[in-house]
Amino acid sequence: MTTPTIQLNDGNKIPAIGFGTFQIPNDGSTFKAVSAALAAGYRHIDTAVAYFNEAEVGQAIKASGIPRDQIWVTSKLWLQDYGQAPAEKAIDRSLQKLGLDYLDLYLLHQPYGDVPGAWRALEAAQQAGKIRSIGVSNMTPKLWQRFVPEFTTIPAVDQVEFNPYFQQQPLRRLLAQHQVRIEAWAPLGQGNQVLLNDPIITQLAAKYDKNPGQIILRFEHQLGVIIFPKSTHEARIKSNLAIFDFELTAAEMGRMATLDQGHGRHDPDAPGVQARLLSAFDVHADD
Repeated sequence: MTTPTIQLNDGNKIPAIGFGTFQIPNDGSTFKAVSAALAAGYRHIDTAVAYFNEAEVGQAIKASGIPRDQIWVTSKLWLQDYGQAPAEKAIDRSLQKLGLDYLDLYLLHQPYGDVPGAWRALEAAQQAGKIRSIGVSNMTPKLWQRFVPEFTTIPAVDQVEFNPYFQQQPLRRLLAQHQVRIEAWAPLGQGNQVLLNDPIITQLAAKYDKNPGQIILRFEHQLGVIIFPKSTHEARIKSNLAIFDFELTAAEMGRMATLDQGHGRHDPDAPGVQARLLSAFDVHADD
Protein backbone atom coordinates (compact mmCIF):
# COMPACT_ATOMS: atom_id res chain seq x y z
CA MET A 1 0.00 0.00 0.00
CA THR A 2 1.29 3.45 -0.95
CA THR A 3 0.35 6.11 1.59
CA PRO A 4 -0.99 9.44 0.29
CA THR A 5 1.31 12.44 0.13
CA ILE A 6 0.73 16.11 0.89
CA GLN A 7 2.38 18.86 -1.13
CA LEU A 8 4.36 21.41 0.87
CA ASN A 9 4.76 25.08 -0.03
CA ASP A 10 8.30 24.37 -1.33
CA GLY A 11 7.03 21.82 -3.87
CA ASN A 12 8.17 18.71 -1.99
CA LYS A 13 5.66 15.94 -1.28
CA ILE A 14 5.62 14.52 2.25
CA PRO A 15 3.93 11.23 3.19
CA ALA A 16 0.66 12.14 4.95
CA ILE A 17 1.33 9.69 7.79
CA GLY A 18 4.60 8.90 9.47
CA PHE A 19 6.02 7.10 12.48
CA GLY A 20 6.99 9.09 15.58
CA THR A 21 9.91 8.05 17.80
CA PHE A 22 9.55 10.43 20.78
CA GLN A 23 10.37 8.67 24.09
CA ILE A 24 11.44 5.42 22.42
CA PRO A 25 14.79 4.57 24.07
CA ASN A 26 18.07 4.06 22.22
CA ASP A 27 18.57 0.60 23.77
CA GLY A 28 17.55 -1.29 20.65
CA SER A 29 13.89 -0.34 21.10
CA THR A 30 14.03 2.42 18.47
CA PHE A 31 15.72 0.12 15.94
CA LYS A 32 13.04 -2.51 16.54
CA ALA A 33 10.10 -0.09 16.37
CA VAL A 34 11.32 1.74 13.25
CA SER A 35 12.09 -1.58 11.57
CA ALA A 36 8.53 -2.75 12.33
CA ALA A 37 7.10 0.53 11.02
CA LEU A 38 9.04 0.31 7.76
CA ALA A 39 8.00 -3.33 7.34
CA ALA A 40 4.36 -2.32 7.90
CA GLY A 41 4.54 0.25 5.11
CA TYR A 42 5.47 3.54 6.77
CA ARG A 43 7.76 5.67 4.63
CA HIS A 44 8.06 8.70 6.93
CA ILE A 45 10.08 8.59 10.16
CA ASP A 46 10.22 11.49 12.66
CA THR A 47 13.09 11.83 15.13
CA ALA A 48 15.05 14.64 16.83
CA VAL A 49 18.44 15.38 18.34
CA ALA A 50 16.71 15.61 21.74
CA TYR A 51 15.20 12.12 21.37
CA PHE A 52 18.73 10.65 21.54
CA ASN A 53 17.77 7.93 19.06
CA GLU A 54 18.87 9.28 15.66
CA ALA A 55 21.57 6.58 15.32
CA GLU A 56 19.08 3.73 15.76
CA VAL A 57 16.65 5.37 13.33
CA GLY A 58 19.45 5.48 10.75
CA GLN A 59 20.43 1.88 11.43
CA ALA A 60 16.84 0.70 10.93
CA ILE A 61 16.55 2.62 7.64
CA LYS A 62 19.78 1.09 6.38
CA ALA A 63 18.84 -2.44 7.52
CA SER A 64 15.41 -2.19 5.83
CA GLY A 65 16.94 -2.32 2.35
CA ILE A 66 14.35 0.25 1.20
CA PRO A 67 15.87 2.79 -1.22
CA ARG A 68 16.75 6.04 0.58
CA ASP A 69 14.65 8.17 -1.77
CA GLN A 70 11.54 6.24 -0.73
CA ILE A 71 11.80 7.18 2.96
CA TRP A 72 11.06 10.65 4.32
CA VAL A 73 13.26 11.38 7.34
CA THR A 74 12.74 14.29 9.73
CA SER A 75 14.96 15.46 12.58
CA LYS A 76 15.03 18.58 14.74
CA LEU A 77 17.55 21.05 16.15
CA TRP A 78 17.71 21.40 19.93
CA LEU A 79 17.89 24.76 21.76
CA GLN A 80 21.51 24.21 22.84
CA ASP A 81 22.57 24.57 19.20
CA TYR A 82 20.68 27.72 18.24
CA GLY A 83 22.62 30.45 16.49
CA GLN A 84 23.95 30.03 12.95
CA ALA A 85 27.38 28.47 13.61
CA PRO A 86 26.26 25.95 16.28
CA ALA A 87 23.24 24.98 14.18
CA GLU A 88 25.40 24.30 11.11
CA LYS A 89 27.53 21.90 13.17
CA ALA A 90 24.43 20.25 14.67
CA ILE A 91 22.95 19.57 11.22
CA ASP A 92 26.15 17.79 10.18
CA ARG A 93 26.12 15.85 13.46
CA SER A 94 22.52 14.70 12.83
CA LEU A 95 23.43 13.53 9.33
CA GLN A 96 26.42 11.67 10.73
CA LYS A 97 24.40 9.95 13.47
CA LEU A 98 21.66 8.99 11.03
CA GLY A 99 24.21 7.84 8.46
CA LEU A 100 22.48 9.88 5.75
CA ASP A 101 23.63 12.26 3.02
CA TYR A 102 20.57 14.47 3.41
CA LEU A 103 17.46 14.97 5.54
CA ASP A 104 14.02 15.36 4.00
CA LEU A 105 12.90 17.77 6.72
CA TYR A 106 14.70 19.53 9.56
CA LEU A 107 12.89 21.62 12.16
CA LEU A 108 13.68 24.16 14.83
CA HIS A 109 12.41 22.06 17.74
CA GLN A 110 11.57 24.98 20.05
CA PRO A 111 10.92 28.66 19.21
CA TYR A 112 13.21 30.40 21.75
CA GLY A 113 16.61 32.07 21.82
CA ASP A 114 18.51 32.84 18.62
CA VAL A 115 15.79 31.54 16.35
CA PRO A 116 16.75 33.80 13.38
CA GLY A 117 20.38 32.62 13.51
CA ALA A 118 19.35 28.98 13.69
CA TRP A 119 16.93 29.48 10.81
CA ARG A 120 19.70 30.96 8.63
CA ALA A 121 21.68 27.75 9.20
CA LEU A 122 18.69 25.68 8.03
CA GLU A 123 18.33 27.87 4.93
CA ALA A 124 22.04 27.47 4.14
CA ALA A 125 21.85 23.70 4.61
CA GLN A 126 18.82 23.57 2.33
CA GLN A 127 20.69 25.51 -0.36
CA ALA A 128 23.67 23.16 0.06
CA GLY A 129 21.44 20.11 -0.51
CA LYS A 130 21.77 18.76 3.04
CA ILE A 131 18.07 19.32 3.80
CA ARG A 132 15.15 19.22 1.36
CA SER A 133 12.49 21.02 3.43
CA ILE A 134 12.81 23.24 6.50
CA GLY A 135 10.27 24.05 9.18
CA VAL A 136 9.51 24.96 12.76
CA SER A 137 7.88 23.31 15.74
CA ASN A 138 5.81 24.46 18.72
CA MET A 139 5.18 27.89 17.22
CA THR A 140 1.96 29.50 18.40
CA PRO A 141 0.47 32.41 16.45
CA LYS A 142 2.23 34.78 18.87
CA LEU A 143 5.63 33.14 18.41
CA TRP A 144 5.11 32.88 14.65
CA GLN A 145 4.42 36.61 14.38
CA ARG A 146 7.48 37.35 16.50
CA PHE A 147 10.01 35.37 14.45
CA VAL A 148 8.82 34.37 10.99
CA PRO A 149 8.56 37.91 9.55
CA GLU A 150 12.38 38.02 9.95
CA PHE A 151 12.88 34.83 7.93
CA THR A 152 13.86 34.93 4.25
CA THR A 153 12.19 31.54 3.66
CA ILE A 154 8.70 30.71 4.91
CA PRO A 155 8.69 27.41 6.86
CA ALA A 156 7.14 24.42 5.10
CA VAL A 157 5.58 23.04 8.29
CA ASP A 158 4.86 23.88 11.92
CA GLN A 159 4.88 20.75 14.08
CA VAL A 160 2.60 21.33 17.06
CA GLU A 161 0.42 19.52 19.58
CA PHE A 162 -2.77 18.59 17.72
CA ASN A 163 -5.66 16.24 18.43
CA PRO A 164 -9.49 16.48 18.47
CA TYR A 165 -9.41 18.20 21.88
CA PHE A 166 -6.89 20.79 20.62
CA GLN A 167 -7.53 21.65 16.98
CA GLN A 168 -5.31 24.76 16.74
CA GLN A 169 -7.96 26.88 14.97
CA PRO A 170 -6.20 30.31 15.19
CA LEU A 171 -2.88 28.78 14.09
CA ARG A 172 -4.51 26.98 11.16
CA ARG A 173 -6.02 30.25 9.93
CA LEU A 174 -2.63 31.98 10.17
CA LEU A 175 -0.65 29.21 8.46
CA ALA A 176 -3.19 28.81 5.65
CA GLN A 177 -2.20 32.28 4.41
CA HIS A 178 1.27 30.90 3.61
CA GLN A 179 0.27 27.32 2.64
CA VAL A 180 2.18 26.07 5.71
CA ARG A 181 1.18 22.57 6.79
CA ILE A 182 0.57 21.53 10.36
CA GLU A 183 2.25 18.36 11.58
CA ALA A 184 0.60 16.85 14.64
CA TRP A 185 2.65 15.65 17.54
CA ALA A 186 0.59 13.62 20.02
CA PRO A 187 -2.15 13.12 17.38
CA LEU A 188 -3.86 10.66 19.73
CA GLY A 189 -3.55 12.96 22.75
CA GLN A 190 -0.64 10.91 24.13
CA GLY A 191 -2.99 8.05 24.91
CA ASN A 192 -5.58 10.27 26.63
CA GLN A 193 -8.23 7.73 27.69
CA VAL A 194 -10.94 10.39 27.98
CA LEU A 195 -10.36 11.30 24.34
CA LEU A 196 -10.16 7.68 23.17
CA ASN A 197 -13.44 6.91 24.97
CA ASP A 198 -15.29 10.03 23.85
CA PRO A 199 -18.82 8.97 22.75
CA ILE A 200 -18.60 10.80 19.40
CA ILE A 201 -15.41 8.89 18.59
CA THR A 202 -16.56 5.50 19.88
CA GLN A 203 -19.83 5.76 17.92
CA LEU A 204 -17.91 6.42 14.72
CA ALA A 205 -15.51 3.57 15.54
CA ALA A 206 -18.47 1.20 15.83
CA LYS A 207 -20.00 2.46 12.57
CA TYR A 208 -16.82 2.00 10.54
CA ASP A 209 -15.54 -1.08 12.38
CA LYS A 210 -12.40 0.81 13.37
CA ASN A 211 -10.74 1.55 16.69
CA PRO A 212 -10.99 5.05 18.25
CA GLY A 213 -7.39 5.83 17.33
CA GLN A 214 -8.10 5.16 13.67
CA ILE A 215 -11.12 7.50 13.76
CA ILE A 216 -8.98 10.26 15.30
CA LEU A 217 -6.17 9.82 12.78
CA ARG A 218 -8.64 9.75 9.89
CA PHE A 219 -10.24 13.00 11.11
CA GLU A 220 -6.85 14.69 11.28
CA HIS A 221 -5.85 13.36 7.86
CA GLN A 222 -9.04 14.74 6.31
CA LEU A 223 -8.20 18.14 7.79
CA GLY A 224 -4.94 18.04 5.83
CA VAL A 225 -2.81 17.61 8.94
CA ILE A 226 0.36 15.48 8.67
CA ILE A 227 0.23 12.83 11.40
CA PHE A 228 2.78 10.48 12.95
CA PRO A 229 1.39 8.33 15.73
CA LYS A 230 3.93 6.57 17.93
CA SER A 231 3.73 3.03 19.23
CA THR A 232 6.14 0.25 20.12
CA HIS A 233 3.46 -2.44 19.68
CA GLU A 234 3.54 -4.08 16.27
CA ALA A 235 -0.24 -4.56 16.04
CA ARG A 236 -0.84 -0.88 16.87
CA ILE A 237 1.90 0.24 14.48
CA LYS A 238 -0.01 -1.59 11.72
CA SER A 239 -3.50 -0.48 12.76
CA ASN A 240 -2.49 3.21 12.90
CA LEU A 241 -1.67 2.95 9.19
CA ALA A 242 -5.03 1.40 8.29
CA ILE A 243 -6.96 4.66 7.90
CA PHE A 244 -7.18 5.01 4.13
CA ASP A 245 -9.98 2.54 3.42
CA PHE A 246 -12.84 4.68 4.78
CA GLU A 247 -13.88 8.34 4.86
CA LEU A 248 -15.75 10.42 7.42
CA THR A 249 -18.69 12.36 6.01
CA ALA A 250 -18.88 16.16 6.19
CA ALA A 251 -21.43 15.86 9.00
CA GLU A 252 -19.14 13.50 10.92
CA MET A 253 -16.20 15.86 10.44
CA GLY A 254 -18.44 18.59 11.85
CA ARG A 255 -19.25 16.48 14.92
CA MET A 256 -15.55 15.79 15.48
CA ALA A 257 -14.85 19.54 15.21
CA THR A 258 -17.17 20.17 18.18
CA LEU A 259 -14.72 18.27 20.44
CA ASP A 260 -12.21 21.15 20.30
CA GLN A 261 -11.39 22.55 23.75
CA GLY A 262 -9.04 25.21 22.37
CA HIS A 263 -6.00 24.29 24.46
CA GLY A 264 -3.57 21.41 24.96
CA ARG A 265 -1.22 20.08 27.60
CA HIS A 266 1.73 22.19 26.44
CA ASP A 267 1.62 26.00 26.21
CA PRO A 268 4.71 27.33 24.37
CA ASP A 269 3.69 30.90 25.30
CA ALA A 270 3.81 30.23 29.07
CA PRO A 271 6.53 32.00 31.06
CA GLY A 272 9.56 29.90 31.97
CA VAL A 273 9.14 27.30 29.22
CA GLN A 274 12.41 28.22 27.50
CA ALA A 275 14.48 27.87 30.70
CA ARG A 276 12.76 24.63 31.65
CA LEU A 277 13.37 23.06 28.26
CA LEU A 278 16.98 24.22 28.06
CA SER A 279 17.76 22.63 31.42
CA ALA A 280 15.80 19.43 30.65
CA PHE A 281 18.82 17.59 29.25
CA ASP A 282 22.19 18.01 27.55
CA VAL A 283 22.32 16.87 23.93
CA HIS A 284 26.13 17.13 24.03
CA ALA A 285 26.64 14.99 27.13
CA ASP A 286 28.32 12.26 25.06
CA ASP A 287 30.34 14.53 22.73
